[in-house]
Amino acid sequence: MNKKYIVRLSTKERRTLQEVVRKFQGSNQKVRRAQVLLKADVAGPAWTDERIAEAFGCRTRTVEKLRERFVTEGFEQTLQGKQREKPATPKLLSGKQEAQVIALRLGPPPQGYANWTLRLLARKLVELEIVPAISHETVRSTLKKTV
Repeated sequence: MNKKYIVRLSTKERRTLQEVVRKFQGSNQKVRRAQVLLKADVAGPAWTDERIAEAFGCRTRTVEKLRERFVTEGFEQTLQGKQREKPATPKLLSGKQEAQVIALRLGPPPQGYANWTLRLLARKLVELEIVPAISHETVRSTLKKTV
């Protein structure tokens, strides 16, 4: 079957990919992308998508998309991967609100309690109208960042 997107690596690109694979530079995904590109190179081994997918434990569609990204977006974008433009989920607490959570946690617990619990902190934050609603898990992750 004729490929629509053909990977043709320059000597410099090939050396860069070999270096990434040899030294395991970067994330596992980056190393795998480098391996796939090296095997898909027409001037190199020129493996089929099926053989590449089998060798590296991924789907053939993954290999096809990597070829396409290489041709359409370029070498660096393909190797490094797409960077998120914004975080997956927006921050739930502002800096001021985080400071209030920490201050509340460092203060004395309510009467009848020996220590603050995450659920107790979450209820108190809503009660004091610092936030309209909050999960105890958000309180945990906020406190974990600062400790």
